[in-house]
Amino acid sequence: MSTTPDLSRAQWVKSSYSNSNGGACIEWAPGFAAAGAVPVRDSKDPDGPALTFTAEAWRAFVADVKTGAFPTA
Repeated sequence: MSTTPDLSRAQWVKSSYSNSNGGACIEWAPGFAAAGAVPVRDSKDPDGPALTFTAEAWRAFVADVKTGAFPTA
């Protein structure tokens, strides 16, 4: 049994932090959230790979980003 979701028909939503310049931004597929999955991809490469996180792992990542745990420089 595969644990990788079929993302071929996923509806992607661009991050609310995205700017209109097409800069560094991500998209996610909220339709998988009910199953506990958070698929994420680079909005500049929609045909490229997507990463899928558990909801718990994604919440932990977002919390760390908000606290500045990952340096940006």
